[in-house]
Amino acid sequence: MLNNVIKFSFAAVGCFTGITLTRTFFIYQLPGTSPELKVAVFVIVSLAAALLFYSTGNKIIEIVVSGLDKMELFVQKLTLYELVISSIGLVVGLVIANLVTIPIKDIAIIGTPISIAANILFSCLGVAVAVGKKNENLFDSAQGRVSGGKEAVRLPEPKILDTSVIIDGRIVDICRSGFIEGELVVPSFVLEELRHIADSQDALKRNRGRRGLDVLNMIQKELEFPVRIENAEVNSDSEVDSALLRLAQKLGGKVLTIDYNLNKVASFQGVPVLNINELANAVKPIALPGEDMTVQVIKDGKENGQGIGYLDDGTMIVIDGGRRHIGESLNVTVTSILQTAAGRMIFAKPKYTIERVI
Repeated sequence: MLNNVIKFSFAAVGCFTGITLTRTFFIYQLPGTSPELKVAVFVIVSLAAALLFYSTGNKIIEIVVSGLDKMELFVQKLTLYELVISSIGLVVGLVIANLVTIPIKDIAIIGTPISIAANILFSCLGVAVAVGKKNENLFDSAQGRVSGGKEAVRLPEPKILDTSVIIDGRIVDICRSGFIEGELVVPSFVLEELRHIADSQDALKRNRGRRGLDVLNMIQKELEFPVRIENAEVNSDSEVDSALLRLAQKLGGKVLTIDYNLNKVASFQGVPVLNINELANAVKPIALPGEDMTVQVIKDGKENGQGIGYLDDGTMIVIDGGRRHIGESLNVTVTSILQTAAGRMIFAKPKYTIERVI
């Protein structure tokens, strides 16, 4: 119904446009034309213009809606500061355009089109220059010219949190340590997923969901870290991970997660990812082959005769021949190190075995 109303509105606009064009370019140019011919020309041109506007109404609507959607996405990406700077650039561009076109706009026929084109051109230039300089500080720029140049300081990208990293909780200590800069963004669908988990009938899921909500409150209230809830919807035919990656691309931010599969998909789509598990593996102490250490053998390994122990940071140590020492503290010598997606594994042998061979 609404679509038909819009199309008939376009037809009415086309009809009035046809009447205006006929009056301007035909009737006034041929003042001696008979009344019958005038009416016929008015009717033919008006109907032709109305039919043209009616038939192209859907296409025009699609173009306008697409343009408005793109403009909305562009404006949503802008911060309030960037929006103010862009507005200032737009105003400056319009002022310059009107000053330049003062001697041109009164020229017959071509004056008005040139003035309109100049206004559009200088407006776009003003916005582009203002946005390009948004990260530069006026005093830093002046100091940079004196000292031979200084690189502009860029604002840190927002970090988009997924459900797994919120429930994990280590993000609190990372924020407290100061290694994370910029705003933390929590998508509305992630918050909704946390709420559903917290209301689950399963006790384990319920505790995890409540822990995630407690983590968000701790970051926002106790640490006073900048946290923003981003309103975003998940389409019925898409998954939460896909919506999360689309939001990261839209905001120009990085995804913060511990989900290995999400990490791989994001890398494939070119979305920057910060994986806390990778950070934890990177800061673990490095053991070198030949290094001696003392470890308590906890359980037996998969292979015959192997024993398993753990370092204080959780790194697994596989001890060849350590099965018979389960429950004992054993001096071992590192033989090799294996780095996997799940973390680092250390392979070792009891020190007395190596000494006996020597």
